[in-house]
Amino acid sequence: MMANNHENVNETSEIKPMNDEGKKTKDKSKIKERKPRIRLIPIWLRLILVTLLLALSLVAGAMIGYGVIGEGSPGDVFKKETWMKISDIVKKETE
Repeated sequence: MMANNHENVNETSEIKPMNDEGKKTKDKSKIKERKPRIRLIPIWLRLILVTLLLALSLVAGAMIGYGVIGEGSPGDVFKKETWMKISDIVKKETE
């Protein structure tokens, strides 16, 4: 039912002219029909794209942070040993 929600919008988007007393009146002859919006990229695809871009930026940030700033090899970010070493350093500093 939500897919046909634009029908409700067309019914409620009436232009109501003002009469002499300043009150709105219904005039069926001046109903403005609104066309439903056609999206170039559907919402579900937008959500997938945003999720993929966030994951890509996380990976790129880790590679740049470890490879460029940390002077290591950017490919080492994907190794489990690297993350174990990082977690050991973090745990050691908090104790």
